[in-house]
Amino acid sequence: MAFDSFGDFVYRLEAMGELRRISQPVATELEITELADREMKRPGGGKALLLEKPTVNGVPSPFPVAINTMGSSKRMALSMGADSVDDVAAELGSLMKAKPPTSVGDALKLLSTAIELRHARPKVVKDGPCKEVIQKFDAPATRREPWPAAPGVDGPSPATSPGPTLLNLPILKCWPLDGGRFITLPCVVTKDPDTGERNVGMYRIQIYDDRTTGMHWQLQKVGARHGRRYYETGTRMPVSVFLGGDPMFAFAATAPLPDGLDEFLLAGYLRRKSVELVKCETNDLEVPANADFVIEGYVDPQEPLRDEGPFGDHTGFYTLPEPYPVFHVTAITHRRSAVYPATIVGIPPMEDFYMGAASVRLFLPVFKMNFPEIVDIALPAEGVFHNLVFVSIRKTYPMQAYKIMHGLWGMGQMMFTKYVIVVDDDVDVHNTNEVLFRLCANTDPQRDAIFTRGPADVLDHATSAVGVGSKLGFDATRKLKGEGFPRPWPPLIKMDPAVKAKVDQLFSGKID
Repeated sequence: MAFDSFGDFVYRLEAMGELRRISQPVATELEITELADREMKRPGGGKALLLEKPTVNGVPSPFPVAINTMGSSKRMALSMGADSVDDVAAELGSLMKAKPPTSVGDALKLLSTAIELRHARPKVVKDGPCKEVIQKFDAPATRREPWPAAPGVDGPSPATSPGPTLLNLPILKCWPLDGGRFITLPCVVTKDPDTGERNVGMYRIQIYDDRTTGMHWQLQKVGARHGRRYYETGTRMPVSVFLGGDPMFAFAATAPLPDGLDEFLLAGYLRRKSVELVKCETNDLEVPANADFVIEGYVDPQEPLRDEGPFGDHTGFYTLPEPYPVFHVTAITHRRSAVYPATIVGIPPMEDFYMGAASVRLFLPVFKMNFPEIVDIALPAEGVFHNLVFVSIRKTYPMQAYKIMHGLWGMGQMMFTKYVIVVDDDVDVHNTNEVLFRLCANTDPQRDAIFTRGPADVLDHATSAVGVGSKLGFDATRKLKGEGFPRPWPPLIKMDPAVKAKVDQLFSGKID
C-alpha cells in the first residue's frame, strides 16, 4: 500500500487505533524525548504519537511532529500495507527462488511476477507536493497551490507559516548532553561521482545554525564512500536530505542493501508503486515528489571538518564529538501540510528495534540463499541492532556453526556484530530465555567459543580504536563426534505428548 504523504500514514495509524494525539504544547527540547521514551518502553512498543503543538525555544512550530510511527510489529506491517512483515518476507523469498519456466503454467506465473515487479523502478516527474513551499536562501520563499492534504492532519496555513529554516523546524534536542538539535529520521541522498549510482542512507544531522549542519556518515557507510571520491578530486559534493513521504522511504534508507542497489527500488517494491522523483531546486539530485520536507545543499571538500556531537545514541550511551563534514543548506522545500517525522534512540527497547527486526525478517530469505541451513535469525533489543545475533541452524556436519559465524560476519552490516550465538533448529531464537538456556547448557567455554577481529561500529565506545574491534562466537549446538566430542549427547527433557493432552483435557479451565 502506497502512502501519498507522511500525514497520510499518520492518519491511517489513527484510523487503526495505533496513534495518540497530544494537543497540549510540548517542547522539542527534551520533553518530546521523555514522552516518546515512555511510550516506546510500553509492552509491544506503545502507540505512535502526534504532537500537534511542538514548541521550539518556547515558540510554537508551524509543523506537527509524529514519532514512534514504526515502533511496533503491527505498525511496521501497516507501513508496508501488509498484515505482517513475515507475509512480505515470504513474498520476497518466493520471488528470489523463481527459476526459468519449464511449462506454460510456470511461464504465466513468472510473467505475473514480472508484471508485479514493474512498479518497483523509480520514475522522474516534473513536479510534486514537496515543492508547495520553496525557500532558496538567495531568494524569498515562494508558495504554490497545495496538493490535497491528508484528512485529519492539518499543517500550517500559507498566511501564518514563515519561510522554512533549520531554526523553525521542530527538530529535537533529544538528551541533556546532546551537542544541539539533531534531525533523527533523515534520508540522505548522494551519488557516486564515477558511476552515477544513487544511495539513500540515514545519517543523523546536527544543526549548527540556520544554514549549516554536521553530516555524520560513518566510515563504512556508502555516503562516506561517495564523499571520499569528492574529497579526492576536491569538487563540491551535492547532497539532499528529505523527510517524510511514504514510510517505506525511511525504512529502505536503513535496510542493509548491497552497495549499488537503489533504495528507491526496494521502496517501490514494498509500497507496490513506483517512487516518483523530482529534481531538486539547487542541485541535480532527485528526491521523492511526495516527501514532506527537502533540505538541499552541498559538502565542500576544501573546508575543514567540524566536531559533531555528543549525541545520545542507539548504543544507550553518548557518542562523543568527532570531526565530520559540514553540510551547507542552499534550499528548503516542503508540503504546506507537512508533518515532521522524528524518532529517538537510546537505551533499548526503542522504535529502531522494530525497524531492525523488520529488516531481519525481510532479508532472511537472502541469508538462507547463502546459508540454506539457517532456520531463523534474531537481533535481541539488548544488542542494540547488531551487537548480539542469535541464529538457529539445521546442523548436519561438524563445525557447521563456525561456518555460519564467519559467513554472517562477512555479510554487509553484520560485520559489526560483536557476539554470535548459534543454536539448533528446535530453539526459538526470539525467546532469549531459550537461547541463554542452550548457551549455558550446551557449551564448554574454551572448546565452543572463538575470537576473531574485524571492522567495528564507529559508534561503539568500548573498542580501543575507532572502527576496529574483536568478535566472539559461541557454538551452542549439540556436539558431534566429528567435533572431537566422545561422549553421548543426552536428550532434552520433554513430557510424553499423550500425557500432556490428557492433563489438558482433565484440568482445562480448572488450574490457573
